[in-house]
Amino acid sequence: MLNSTIVIKVKQRLNKLDSQDYDNIECWQVVESFNKAQVEWIRRQLHGINIVKEGDEQSTRRIDDLQILLDTINVPFIKSDISSYSDLPPDYLQWKRVDIQARKGCCDDRRMSVYLAEEGNLNQLLFDNAKRPSFEWAETFATLKNNRVNVYTNNDFDISSGSLTYYRQPIKIEIQGCIDPYTSVQTTTNVECEFKDDIVEVLIDETVSILAGDIESGNQFSRGTETAERNN
Repeated sequence: MLNSTIVIKVKQRLNKLDSQDYDNIECWQVVESFNKAQVEWIRRQLHGINIVKEGDEQSTRRIDDLQILLDTINVPFIKSDISSYSDLPPDYLQWKRVDIQARKGCCDDRRMSVYLAEEGNLNQLLFDNAKRPSFEWAETFATLKNNRVNVYTNNDFDISSGSLTYYRQPIKIEIQGCIDPYTSVQTTTNVECEFKDDIVEVLIDETVSILAGDIESGNQFSRGTETAERNN
């Protein structure tokens, strides 16, 4: 959907399309609210606090709606004591999985099963014979700390290669000609929303709800919120 269409739809839902005396919604406000709406909507779908209580990959619709945000990148792992770590990418939003190839002595590389564990359970996991990292059983665990993913080896093997699959941040829309009030820089290009049109319609209602709350328009706030949730 074109950015110009989004702006028109937002103003229409706010009943600002023809009310020139009260049309004080600037393009940068639409951009800021729409980008905020994207993040809020995505977090709600991933966590399952939407109206149908469906979280990450719990239904075909959630898989279909959120698959565009899934990304897989190769990441280098740096050895550190009993673990190896890799920095999370700048656009990281939520964990999905990590895959590694492990090496021990003269053995061939082995694909390991890696599950995400809580940092608070680290000591118990390392001392539990059934859960500690094991090259023989091709199993280990990872934790997230300080914007890093730590895969534990317990000095039983080395990581030869790895990849991270994660949900990334959505691409922020930009409207050509808008002046960012935070930087006073004019946007020179159009960046359109990456989601398909049916999701954009939901995001427009989310945007309207945010803007309506800002301008204390109760009817539009209620309508935008209810419509966005009803169509999830």
